[in-house]
Amino acid sequence: MSTAWRVMSYFRKYWLAVAVAFVCLTLVTAAEVYIPQLIRQVIDCGIRVGAPAEGNAVSCPVVPDPMQLVWSASLLIVGLTALKGLFHFGHGYLGEFSAHSIAYDIRNEIYRHLQRLSFGWHDRAQTGQLMARATSDVEQLRHFTGRAVLQLAQLILLGTGISIVLFSMNWKLAIAALLTLPFLVRTIAQYHVRVRPLFRLVQEELAVLAAITQENIAGAKVIKAFAREKDEIRKFESQNARLQEQYVAAAEVQSFTNPLMDSIANLGTVIVVWFGGYLIITGDLSVGELVAFNAYLLLIVRPVRRLGFLVGQSSRALAAAERIFEILDAPIDVIDRPGAQPMPPIRGEVMFDHVWVSYFGGEPVLRDVSFRVHPGRVVALLGATGSGKSTIVNLISRFYDVGQGQVLVDGHDVRDVQLESLRRQIGFVLQDTTLFTGTIRDNIAFGVPDATDEAVVAVAKAARAHDFICEFPLGYETRVGERGITLSGGQKQRVAIARALLLNPKILILDDFTSAVDTETEVLIREALDVLMRDRTTFVIAQRVSTVQNADVILVLDHGEIVGMGTHEELLESNPIYAEIFRLQLMDETVVEVFGAERAAALVGVSSLRENRQDGGAPMGGGWLPGNGWADAGDGLSGAPSRRGARNPNRNGESR
Repeated sequence: MSTAWRVMSYFRKYWLAVAVAFVCLTLVTAAEVYIPQLIRQVIDCGIRVGAPAEGNAVSCPVVPDPMQLVWSASLLIVGLTALKGLFHFGHGYLGEFSAHSIAYDIRNEIYRHLQRLSFGWHDRAQTGQLMARATSDVEQLRHFTGRAVLQLAQLILLGTGISIVLFSMNWKLAIAALLTLPFLVRTIAQYHVRVRPLFRLVQEELAVLAAITQENIAGAKVIKAFAREKDEIRKFESQNARLQEQYVAAAEVQSFTNPLMDSIANLGTVIVVWFGGYLIITGDLSVGELVAFNAYLLLIVRPVRRLGFLVGQSSRALAAAERIFEILDAPIDVIDRPGAQPMPPIRGEVMFDHVWVSYFGGEPVLRDVSFRVHPGRVVALLGATGSGKSTIVNLISRFYDVGQGQVLVDGHDVRDVQLESLRRQIGFVLQDTTLFTGTIRDNIAFGVPDATDEAVVAVAKAARAHDFICEFPLGYETRVGERGITLSGGQKQRVAIARALLLNPKILILDDFTSAVDTETEVLIREALDVLMRDRTTFVIAQRVSTVQNADVILVLDHGEIVGMGTHEELLESNPIYAEIFRLQLMDETVVEVFGAERAAALVGVSSLRENRQDGGAPMGGGWLPGNGWADAGDGLSGAPSRRGARNPNRNGESR
């Protein structure tokens, strides 16, 4: 289906309003076509400037006083003008109603589709680009459906009606008047072909500018901290200049086309005056008919002069529609399988069975990962940035699909259960804390909107958030701004933890939850979580060993593989990578200031792993058993070693 037809398909829902608008438009056109005929009768039958030409008898009503005809025609013109205004209001109002309704539907459709698109799609999308498509592009489409469509329809109706009347009056003069039509059509077609890609570039450059603006506003603190204001201004001005260039290029084409169409239309008027004068002299045309002909030409010239603008607007709207449909046509990667069943109440067992994952067809980020977690256990994931920690927890809630292998919760493959029923039973505290505009209570009850005040307060106390909330004058009704910017990082983190706890999940995922809090706040949160995690299977992602050393089992990851597994004490004894990370985090403060603990840990960890493998050794860790079988480590987790090359997926995560 072409873009234009796809846009027009949105009118089906509002067919009645469109039909009535079209009827009103037809009546407006009929009135406009009839008024010049009244003027012709006034001139030929009332004013009688010369008798009608011989051989071209004009039909005139029989009236005793010609002035009576003039008055009657004048009053009729006034009445038709009033009716025309009424019907003009009708088609204008209904046209705008339909356009706004279609824009409303498209915005909702975009938003619904964005909610269903997977994490993978959102990882690649730019916020500013999406905002531009959901606002600016939709607005361009609204102008097209509300004004351009009706005006183009009016032009077609008017042109058809006038052509019929002209041929009925004098076919010779009608042919002369329409001699310029082929040139006009050709000019319009060429204009549309040239200007449409230009307007698409305009919309794309406008979206890039919106993305830069959005990023600049979101990162204002970072920009000021690094004194990058001048550089960001230059970046914005450079993109703004590119946008201006595209606007000027489109305006250049439009500025050339509009006068050309005016000239062609005026040439038609010249032909009518010249040939019409000749026909009057030869007695084949009356003066009133010539005046009517000119009135019709003026009537058609006005919308023709707007035709360049309408075609430009249509081209821009269709370019915007293409960008909108790119979002609506984006495939939804993670969806419920046919026949997916609701997830039963979760007990908390999680199992990874030879899992491989690749993002966007790239190199695997998880390589043959296998382990089993028994209900109620606390599992910590430790490793350098990019080692696969977040990917593991994202797979549990099925934010992404595995390329190979299985992720099972209580023995159910997460791909075989309904997404909503699975995710509603998993509490998730993301590394990048997001609070929504509203009250603190609204944010805590985000996952359970009908939660009681008592429940909200209880989880806030458990997350050590109650005390600071009560310090605000409005307490839990305190409003927070975009992303909760009225709260400190630690306060936002504790509200997010309370939000997750209100779900009372059997699986709790904490993604680097202490990254934005100070040591004192971390201690408060850890004290609360030590109690709250007793009956929940909990996955904790952290960069600091101090955060995870009390976990039942710690998984050490490197380049998508599990290279160590066991308790804190076991890993200190048997896993050189973990021991080195721990040592680095206890280094002399001067060394930490020079290298940075996390960076040093990552570098030394990778180096140690490579040296270990080059020496012929295998990654070591408590609870690590060689071979392919499952083994119960006695601590609630069992695993099989990752074997690089045992299953070598292709770039799409499929077996070769």
